[in-house]
Amino acid sequence: MKFQYNDGGRAAAGYKGATRDCVARSMAIATQMGYEYCYDMVQTNCKDHGDGGARNGVPKKVTRAMMEVLGWEWVPTMGIGTGCKVHLRDGELPMGRLMVSTSRHITAVIDGVIYDTYDPSRGGTRCVYGYWRQA
Repeated sequence: MKFQYNDGGRAAAGYKGATRDCVARSMAIATQMGYEYCYDMVQTNCKDHGDGGARNGVPKKVTRAMMEVLGWEWVPTMGIGTGCKVHLRDGELPMGRLMVSTSRHITAVIDGVIYDTYDPSRGGTRCVYGYWRQA
């Protein structure tokens, strides 16, 4: 799967330093909303749920709630005991704008290209748990 470096507008918004902001970053890329707007949305929702934050990990329930409010639907690709059936690999994800959930990371995939600050595909072996797509 092709990879294209993209920080989701983080640097342009004036944010610096290392961080674990994959939810805000991938949300900005996939939804085409501004990074700062997405970052603030994540922070607010984490505070409302009393858990996590935009820079240090976002609970799945928070990500799911935000994406549903934005009108995106969750498509699971793996269940308990089913084994991995979909990977970050060419041809295994549908075309379109996706926010893809993997182990301990969320990345944006648009028309078969990963947009992130690093290539999380692990050479096509990284398992996809599911993805959000616009409903």
